[in-house]
This record gives sequence, structure tokens and C-alpha cells, in this order.
Amino acid sequence: MLGLLAPKPLPYDALEWERMPFSRRVRLACESWAIDGYGAPLAIYFAYALKIGLYVGGWLAFCAVTPGLGGPGTIAGWWLAPVAFQKAILWSMLFEVLGLGCGSGPLTARYVPPFGGALYFMRPGTVKLPLVPGLPLLGGDRRTWLDVLLYAGFVAVLVVSLLAAAPGVALMAVALGLLAVMSLSDRTLFLAARGEHYATMTLCFVLAGNWIAGAMAVQLALWFWAGVSKLNHHFPAVVGVMGSNSPVLRAAWWRKRMYVRYPDDLRPSRLATWMAHAGTALELAVPLVFLFAGGPTGLLVGVVLMLMLHGFITSNVPMGVPLEWNVVVVYSGFALFWAHPDVGLLDLGSAPLAVVLVIALVVVPLLGNLVPHRVSFLPAMRYYAGNWAWSVWLFRGESYRKLERGLTMTSPWVMDQLAYFYDRKTAVGLVGKVMAFRTMHLHGRILGMLLPRAIEDLSEWTYADGELVAGLVLGWNFGDGHLHDERLLATVQKYCGFEPGELRCIFVESQPLLGDSLGWRIADAASGELARGEVPVAVLRARQPWDEDPRA
Repeated sequence: MLGLLAPKPLPYDALEWERMPFSRRVRLACESWAIDGYGAPLAIYFAYALKIGLYVGGWLAFCAVTPGLGGPGTIAGWWLAPVAFQKAILWSMLFEVLGLGCGSGPLTARYVPPFGGALYFMRPGTVKLPLVPGLPLLGGDRRTWLDVLLYAGFVAVLVVSLLAAAPGVALMAVALGLLAVMSLSDRTLFLAARGEHYATMTLCFVLAGNWIAGAMAVQLALWFWAGVSKLNHHFPAVVGVMGSNSPVLRAAWWRKRMYVRYPDDLRPSRLATWMAHAGTALELAVPLVFLFAGGPTGLLVGVVLMLMLHGFITSNVPMGVPLEWNVVVVYSGFALFWAHPDVGLLDLGSAPLAVVLVIALVVVPLLGNLVPHRVSFLPAMRYYAGNWAWSVWLFRGESYRKLERGLTMTSPWVMDQLAYFYDRKTAVGLVGKVMAFRTMHLHGRILGMLLPRAIEDLSEWTYADGELVAGLVLGWNFGDGHLHDERLLATVQKYCGFEPGELRCIFVESQPLLGDSLGWRIADAASGELARGEVPVAVLRARQPWDEDPRA
């Protein structure tokens, strides 16, 4: 059994690797990633495929109790029915808020247990990030029984809606109300429920005169802004890093072609850059074709482009594993545009909803692209562009043990999770690949410039990507660096009491759409901010992942 879970062997000794200086560590890990990716065994990918099957099976089960639909044997006759689509959206929101979708499993460093979500959200005392700190009843930083009851109520209402003959407007309105209150108490929950997508579509179910038109608007916005977010120099690196981890395109010669000159120059090659531009064009073309190309031929072209786009993404099994999300997006293309070619956006039939949709689908994403430090990348719809806010948490020695002593968590330290399956050498190798994943992206090449300013000797510190810390402390993580910035650091410090020089963090912000640099901060948990500045993206484009600057 353990043989099925054995990762790809590393071309270096991981125990020696963790004693090496930064530059050597990163170079070895990146060279390995370029050829072998994360090195996850194929059994892990089969597990994710099984999870997609369970997700689809759950939808089929809820449709089976719906009059007028049926089981898998008659699916060809009902799969595009409006009520089937409504149940797909509500089921997807439930699946995600339980923690079973994005950010689950080994490809997000979750081993035991394989997800957070409900394990945290149903437990009093766990850490939360209130949208309005200090708000009566809801503004605390530890989960209360009221928070647990709100979450349980939200889950219950979704389940009842899914079991009903058809999701009722009243029940869906109650679900949205509970999500709004929950999000005031913990903004993590809105993100975990993928509120920018599923809650907005549910709002259309509740308020629109013709909800098909509203759902179309949401879907078009998802594709459009995802394409806009890739109009930068970051995305070519994403294509290379993602391709190197693909369970489908495994040939070493192909993976080497993703880089300028393996192993000495791991910047994205012309091929990777061309693929990135083609992917961006494809992501922008899908909504434009669906919106403007009328008639059967135009619809067919839109569907083909959509299948090409999401088929490529899903086959690469990107880190963060938004697999079920890609499935429901493809289904949405068929259930909305293919099944209802006669419906247009002007058929919405609700002026108040139109105002809300303009704010949610135009104003918020535009603001999130122009001023990314103000808006999470999810409401901004900047999906998998490689231009994320991120952080590194550096714990002196084993001071990270203070997290378990000071906080209520349901997931142990990542190395302790791995100890259930692997020896220390293998575990160190797997966690070390996270450093490679981060530094091979364009924004990660700033690390060699900032690390010498934050600490002196990396061998004395335990390196942890902020994504992993958020997963342990908050119970959910999916690429949003704003979940593990100074707000989380202040909360952690409040309960864990790190001494000065015991926990240092590096925070890096996204590049604005019309900007040319990345902002950064270095902070000490006890002493506060130590330094801040900006680095031009042009400087990062000239650097290798392992380039290190001397201590300033």
C-alpha cells in the first residue's frame, strides 16, 4: 500500500538539502520540479479522479429525488433542465464550504486529515478573520457557538434545498442571508463557499425575472476577468510550472522545453510564453463567442473552445486542485448557453439585481485588478494567473510548536501529517518542493532578495509557505495571500506569544493591472513591521528562482 503512495525519488538527499544555503536549496528543488513536478505518485491523481466522481455522484443523487428528472440511465433527457442546473450550483457551494473541493488533499499539503473546512467551521475556539473586527457577537477572532450554529444552519438549508423537489426561493434566500452573516464573522467562509460564483448565481435564482440571463452574466464574467488577469508577464511561468506537474504530459523532453535552457535557465521559454498567450486568448474568446456569435455554429464554436480551455486545465491537475469547479463551469456552458440560445443578458427582468450584478461582476473585479491589495483574488476573478499575494512564515527552530499550544487546530503540523506515511527524509523532500513551486513563479523570484533582509541563516529557521500556515490555522486555503497577511499574524501572536526574532514573515502583494512592480513587507510577530518596499517586475523577469542578494 505504501508503495502506491511513494513519491518520485529526488535526485538529491533531502536531509542534506535542508542544511544547504538558500540558493543551493532552491536550485536543486527547482531543477527537480521542472522534470518531476511535485513528484506525487499516480495513486494521488486517481484519488482526485475518484473525488470528482463522488462530486458528480452527489449531484446525480440530488437530481434523482427531483420530479421530472431521474437517474443516470435517463440523464440524456434531463441533464440540461434548469432545476438540474440550480441543484448543481447549490451542491457545488455545499461541497466547497464543507472543505471537500478547492484546497483539499495532498496537492495542497493536506494529508491527515485530507481537508479542513467543516472540521474547523464546526468547532468552537478555532481562529477566524472577521470582516469587521470588534463587531458585537460576530467580530471576535475565535469561533463561538453562534458561529458554529450559523455554519450548521447554512449547511442544513443547502441540504434541504437539494432534497426538495425544486430549490425554493425562500430557502435559497435564507441560505444567502446566513452566508452574509457568516462572512461578516469570518471572511474565510465567503471565500471557501466560492461566494463570488455560487452565491452570486443563487442570488440570480432568487431575484431575477429570468434567472438564466443572470447566471449567464455571472458565467461570462468568470471567463472574461480570468482572461484579463493573465494580461501580464506572470502567466508564462504558470504554464511551465503547471506543465511540469502534469500527470498527462510526463515526458522529460517536453517538460524541459517549458524553460529557456534547462537546468541553468528556468525562466519560461518561448514555447511556454506562446502557450500562455494562446491560453489567455482562449479564455477571453470563450465569453466573447458565447456573447456575440449567434446561431448554432457560433454556439458550437463556443462549446469547443470551452472544452479545450477547461480540458487543458483539468488534465494538468493544477496545485490547489480546483477540479470540481472546472467541471461545473463546463456544465454551466452547456446548461446555460447551449440549452438556452434564445436568452440574452437583457432578459434579466430585475433592475435591482442588475445593479447588484454590475457591482459584483464589473466594479469589484475591476477594482481587484487595479488595486489588488484591497480585494481577494477570488471576488476579483483573477483565477490561476500566477499573480497572487503570498507570504512566507519563518519560525526559528521549532518555535512553530507554539501554534499547536496556543491555537485550536484540527490539523497537525504538515511534517507531522507526513510522518503517518513517510520517513523524515521523504517528508522533507515533499515539503521542500513547495519552495520550488513558489520560487519558480515570477512573483517568487523576489524571495532571494528579501530573505537575507528577514533572517541571517536559513538553516536555523523552519520555512513555511503562508498557504500551509493558513490551512493549519484557519482551516482553509486556496491561493489568497490576504488570508495569511499581517491580520493573521497579529491573531497568531495574540495567542501564541512569539518572542522577538522567533517568527518572521515576508508578505508580497500582487502586481496591479496597470502597475509595474510588486509591493512587499517584512514583519516580526513581536516587533511589528521591519521593512517595506517595491520591486519592479522587470527586475524579477531577469532573475533565476535561486538568485540571492547579499544581506542589505
